[in-house]
Amino acid sequence: MIDLHTHTLLSDGALVPSELIRRAEVKGIRVLAITDHVDSSNIGHVVPKTVEFCKSLKDCRCIRAIPGAEITHAPLELIPGLVRKCRELGAMIVLVHGETLVEPVPEGTNRVAIESGVDILAHPGLITEGDVRLAAEKGIYLELSGRKGHSYSNGHVAALAMRFGAKLVINSDTHAPGDLMSLEFARNLVKGAGVGEVEEVFRNSRELVERIF
Repeated sequence: MIDLHTHTLLSDGALVPSELIRRAEVKGIRVLAITDHVDSSNIGHVVPKTVEFCKSLKDCRCIRAIPGAEITHAPLELIPGLVRKCRELGAMIVLVHGETLVEPVPEGTNRVAIESGVDILAHPGLITEGDVRLAAEKGIYLELSGRKGHSYSNGHVAALAMRFGAKLVINSDTHAPGDLMSLEFARNLVKGAGVGEVEEVFRNSRELVERIF
């Protein structure tokens, strides 16, 4: 199991990074990205601290930890620069908090995130056909979310992704211990979203990790 969307006490998660890593390891997760929420106010602190933590695990016998970030609720005009800044600071995977059904994300965030070349558009809500087509063209991965609320539109996202050839990944969006998913639960969540080729979603996660490294 690979999980590329999680949070710690560096933003609004419940756990310090070490406990998140350990709990994920016990859950059967092999690769975990720590992607705390960032905007212009905290990016210079959160991303370097995440990078530093992940580097500290280099010689430890634990799962692979990838430093990342999730740009969240940022004004549209700032997203491209924030994506670049995340990468400059060492984030190896960059997400943008998509237009979920349950939060007031600015309209147009999905499109700007895709145009900015993020790795994953997280829980993109009722994403448009045009945005899915663009994601497919640019190789941007669309997220099926395991988080309550954000998962409400998984079926819509999956249907359009399969129709237009966009790649899907499944992530937990973990904020607390109970959010971490087992492989069996993740498979059922993907199947429940109407995806016929369930294992392809997991291959996409492996492909993205291989691309990063």
